[in-house]
Amino acid sequence: MKKIMTRLYRHFITTSRTARKAFPAITLMEIQAKIAEGERTHRAEARMIVESSLNLRAVLNGVTSRQRAHELFSHYRMWDTEENIGVLLYVNIADHKVEIITDRAVGRAIPSAEWQAVCQTMTREFANGTFHDSTLAALEKLNSLLTDHFPDADGKRNELSDRPLML
Repeated sequence: MKKIMTRLYRHFITTSRTARKAFPAITLMEIQAKIAEGERTHRAEARMIVESSLNLRAVLNGVTSRQRAHELFSHYRMWDTEENIGVLLYVNIADHKVEIITDRAVGRAIPSAEWQAVCQTMTREFANGTFHDSTLAALEKLNSLLTDHFPDADGKRNELSDRPLML
């Protein structure tokens, strides 16, 4: 019971202002640029979503950050790319969680341990309040993995927006 009350409290007090402080406009612009830069070297489609907190009903129903990331992956149709190579980088500020959800082709090509390393690049530094640099470093690793497995030689079209979403 204490665990759920603690989580409920964290989600109650974590606001969009908290998320904007962690990810100000300049950071969001650099994230967008880093995603676009990577997509010039690989065929995958990467998207980042930052959510300050879940609504209290979701918290009471036990929705995890991973479940929420899957929901957003579906909602934003990240699975609807030509080669099934969408990748979602999801950050939940209140839960202090980073999740990576991949489409089928990416999931088959790149083991989950590789994605965990990308997530740890962020979470390790998030604890120190270093959101900007750690997010860009994680995106660099993400782009490198995708370039190794899905290099782009033909200059494919951009199927999903590179702009990070703040929810």
